[in-house]
Amino acid sequence: MDDSLYGAIFKRKSFHLFRNTGDAVITEPELAELETAYRSFEPLCPEIRTAIRIVPGGDTSCRRGEQYCVMLYSEKKDGYLQNIGYLGEQLDLYLVARDIGTLWFGMGKTDEKTYDGLDFVIMIAIRKIDDPAKFRKDMFKSKRKAVKEIWEGDNIADVADVVRFAPSACNSQPWFVHNTGNGELCVYRYRRPDWRGIMPSKMVPFFNRIDIGIFMCFLELCLAHAGIAYERELHNDDGSEGKYTLNAIYKL
Repeated sequence: MDDSLYGAIFKRKSFHLFRNTGDAVITEPELAELETAYRSFEPLCPEIRTAIRIVPGGDTSCRRGEQYCVMLYSEKKDGYLQNIGYLGEQLDLYLVARDIGTLWFGMGKTDEKTYDGLDFVIMIAIRKIDDPAKFRKDMFKSKRKAVKEIWEGDNIADVADVVRFAPSACNSQPWFVHNTGNGELCVYRYRRPDWRGIMPSKMVPFFNRIDIGIFMCFLELCLAHAGIAYERELHNDDGSEGKYTLNAIYKL
């Protein structure tokens, strides 16, 4: 994965409304570069075919002041939601590095349910931001769980403190890492039994599996930036309602 994406972690924010962002616009060359960049991103599951379409914001139900929405499509195979999260977060950070604001918009609707034989999964709303200062100034002031809530075992400097700032649906932060002490990081999808949010209950496992893919993108960027080599072992997550569902083991 491109290490240049790491720096964008500290800059990115979710633009829940694109307000007071100036008159700058995303140009046609930038759109073409975006599509080319997506094809270069590393997938979590190379065997799963995906694609993006970039459409005017008015062609979707987003209505957050965006200029465009990037529609993410995929084959429906085991791990496809985590794969879309993993790829989509690389796209998110790529855009942020170019002063394009982003919003993962999970509840967005589109008439284009399929594309090139693939199914619509989720969209990312985007708009050019006229001033880089309008991005996040201090990531560590964001509302996130403390390290001790998402990480068990020895902390890894510059990893545990950063990965917790991955974006997630309704800020649910559905991840838990167990550092076994034997050179393994076990990544779980965590569902707090008493958690209540605006997401319909039946949709929580759907979006939280996308979130886990986003989290793994953050985790791998942090490990690589810290010079920590790893091998990844993926585990299938069928969306069960259990409290902890293993998604991956990283062997360091």
